Amino acid sequence: MKSEASVLYDVPGPRAKRLDVILNWVFTGVFLAVAAWVIVAWYDRGIFDDRWQILWDPPKGQTAGDVWSSLFTGVLNTLKAAAVAAPIAVVFGATVAIIRRGARRRVLSGSSAVVTELARGLPVLMLMFLAKLFFGWSPLWSVVFGLVVYNAAVVAEILRAGLAALPAGQREAGLSIGLSPMRTTLLIELPQAVRIMLPALISQMVVLLKDTALGYIVSYNELLRVIKTNRDYFGDRYLIPLFLVGAAMFIIINLTISRLAIWIEGRMRRSKHVASKDDGSEAMHEGGAESARYSANTGYGTGGTPGP
Repeated sequence: MKSEASVLYDVPGPRAKRLDVILNWVFTGVFLAVAAWVIVAWYDRGIFDDRWQILWDPPKGQTAGDVWSSLFTGVLNTLKAAAVAAPIAVVFGATVAIIRRGARRRVLSGSSAVVTELARGLPVLMLMFLAKLFFGWSPLWSVVFGLVVYNAAVVAEILRAGLAALPAGQREAGLSIGLSPMRTTLLIELPQAVRIMLPALISQMVVLLKDTALGYIVSYNELLRVIKTNRDYFGDRYLIPLFLVGAAMFIIINLTISRLAIWIEGRMRRSKHVASKDDGSEAMHEGGAESARYSANTGYGTGGTPGP
């Protein structure tokens, strides 16, 4: 048979396909009707009036360059906080996951589990306030502290799940060649866990980037705070254009990160496939060489027939 029924559902027949097409058209029509209603409601509220001129001809003697320069400054500050916090969170999270998995003493593994649960249980904003009010750190490092503590705990849990999903033979193989449990986790299990959980890790980095918006509470001049500052200066009627531009910037950045994750995952899959093909061809080559040496020394081929 050219096509087989899926184990999850039966292959749809002609009637089911027609019903699927009808439902698609119905839901599309409903979506377009709702979108049209929203646009009309916005038009009645004056959303599409001259308030959008703030993007190319702002009032109060300011220029469009001033507005866009402030917005891009907020974007750069957002990316700066995320770029500093992300690698630190990954390193700390991986360290906690390795200790929890490979430590021989239960005191270490138990302590890492407790630290992980405590860090996951605290809100990111509370951690930022802790660094700002108790430690007296700058707004940037207060934001970085909150992002690192919380996301390191989440990364540790993601990697722990990846390590637990590996076959038991991976760990047994490392121990059988004399590696300690810690080195087995670090050298054999962790690279495979990272490969398995890479989509989840990238998704968490997107969450980390979006959580930088909490920095406006601790006076960090990120994108959301820049939008609020412009709103305070120009007036509330300009909030919607500024807000939508800021939302579009966040969406573009997150889509770029998501596409980067897809590219990295595909590249890793292709490199693994090529490596497996190379290993197979090398093994075949070695097998052919052994066969040739055997025939040359004995005068018989590998099948038991006399050689030439």
